[in-house]
Amino acid sequence: MDKIVIEGNQPLKGTVRINGAKNSAVALLPAAILADSTVTIDGLPDISDVDTLNSILEDIGATITKDSNQTVHIDPSSIVSIPLPNGKVKKLRASYYLMGAMLGKFKKAVIGLPGGCYLGPRPIDQHIKGFEALGAKVTNEKGAIYLQAEELRGARIYLDVVSVGATINIMLAAVLAKGKTTIENAAKEPEIIDVATLLTNMGAKIKGVGTDVIRIEGVESLHGCVHTIIPDRIEAGTYVIAAAAQGEDVIIDNVIPEHLESLIAKLREMGVNIEQGYEQLRITGPNKLTSVDIKTLVYPGFPTDLQQPFTTLLTKAEGTSIVIDTIYQARIKHIDELRRMNARIKIESGSVIVTGPEKLEGALVKASDLRAGASLVIAGLIADGMTEITGIEHIERGYENMTEKLIQLGANIRKEKMTTNEMEKMNVQLNL
Repeated sequence: MDKIVIEGNQPLKGTVRINGAKNSAVALLPAAILADSTVTIDGLPDISDVDTLNSILEDIGATITKDSNQTVHIDPSSIVSIPLPNGKVKKLRASYYLMGAMLGKFKKAVIGLPGGCYLGPRPIDQHIKGFEALGAKVTNEKGAIYLQAEELRGARIYLDVVSVGATINIMLAAVLAKGKTTIENAAKEPEIIDVATLLTNMGAKIKGVGTDVIRIEGVESLHGCVHTIIPDRIEAGTYVIAAAAQGEDVIIDNVIPEHLESLIAKLREMGVNIEQGYEQLRITGPNKLTSVDIKTLVYPGFPTDLQQPFTTLLTKAEGTSIVIDTIYQARIKHIDELRRMNARIKIESGSVIVTGPEKLEGALVKASDLRAGASLVIAGLIADGMTEITGIEHIERGYENMTEKLIQLGANIRKEKMTTNEMEKMNVQLNL
């Protein structure tokens, strides 16, 4: 096991470049299944979730070659529909995109229920509702989803809950279906537009992406193409928050500022100095921060994926802040770890209440999920003394070379192997 060790209170300055979007990548790779010739995706992040999906695609017959860690060529011509009930699909939640892609391509699929970070109940009922509307029979047998259809026909589908995953999954299944499909109450996230752009470049006919009504005209086949992934707005937001917390002069490069408008507005409300360029954000400090309240909402509202890192920043703000996550109410496992570091945080009636400013102190903490891990890294950067973070495999699912990027900004941070004695000590301390 590895751990991240941070000697806190070091000012951050310099430039950090943002990678391709993790939440796009994990849908773009399954989407490549639908083509009949090679799909090239440029700008993929070098993270474990991408590695896992590439490996799954190879398991079902795809030929994958790389020009670099970020450019991947996927030849789907030899892919076969084999059951994937267990194993690698359990490692990430986005494996559910294989359902829509395999169903669209082969009219059948067997996919295990998805894994990934546990953030409370995350049902896939809207995905299944869409597949059934398109003509598929869907059953759950021994923890795997079985999908079967003689043919897929376009349908009008209203999503009861705005869902990024369901919107993308239904698109994947519908692009090769006969006739017209309409998805109402669709999600609007930039990653959905990115996936639709890939599909359109492959020959799909999709209109209305970025609005709450998406219209798809099914086509007979899809071909290969070259596609460049959008920058990761959540990675960008994480470094923006880190710079707001501990930065002197930090430039975040390769971003689409419009994708971060809700975060930028809240940071400016707190008193953070942010200069906005075409593909850059510049954060200068230090600043006296004032408390703000946030409520996570579907895009373009404040992203749930930035709630945990932002909560860490609020420990530096003067006054009381209230954080409400309307997307994943159980996304609070970082709270106890921040308390270990002297944060004044409590939970009342589903709201997180942060009182500051409170100087954090280094401690031994554990990342329970991807964004909780990011919040603890930021906590370590602003804390006095040494912070040791375990469970960093969660962080590596979604952030490429996080320690190296922070070192470039001046952080005193490193990754180390844990000894047997440290693992035993960690288990004792974290279970007290």
